Amino acid sequence: MGALLSVSRVIDAMNTAIGRAAMWLTLAAVLISTGNAIIRYVAPQYSSNAWLEAQWYLFGGTFMLCAAYTLLKNEHIRIDVVASRWTKKTRDWVDVAGHAIVLVPFCLLMIYDLWPFFLNSYLSGEISNNPGGLIVWPAKFLLLAGFVLLLLQAISELIKRLAVIQGLIPDPHEEKHEGDDEPVVA
Repeated sequence: MGALLSVSRVIDAMNTAIGRAAMWLTLAAVLISTGNAIIRYVAPQYSSNAWLEAQWYLFGGTFMLCAAYTLLKNEHIRIDVVASRWTKKTRDWVDVAGHAIVLVPFCLLMIYDLWPFFLNSYLSGEISNNPGGLIVWPAKFLLLAGFVLLLLQAISELIKRLAVIQGLIPDPHEEKHEGDDEPVVA
């Protein structure tokens, strides 16, 4: 399990770096959106669909590249009203089952489907149908990359959750608050 935990730490570090860097894509999208709006009114001759498509690419990149980081930080969607009634051990096993039975197979299916989707676009040099549009393969690559990162993070979370169940590591999603006797699940 020690070697697997080392792999998990590498995956976590990679997804943390990518997630933090990808957050900046939001700022870039806002700046491009603002610039595009100004250009359309001030100098419409310089306006282009490429600016609008760049916004879409940046938004999609933010969403896809930050999905694994969101899972790492335990900020993904779950039904807390139900989960809060379960014991910690039950919640841990539900996480293991959910990751192993739903998330990992879903990511594998998406990667399987997205690889030819991206590759055909890349090899053909696919360009947007919009006048002045951008090449399409970078957007398709972001979809593929996002699911690869999410798969790796799901594997990392499985490793950590199994180590927590075995008592090998403390729960990385629990934090102890000053004066509290019980840890709080973050």
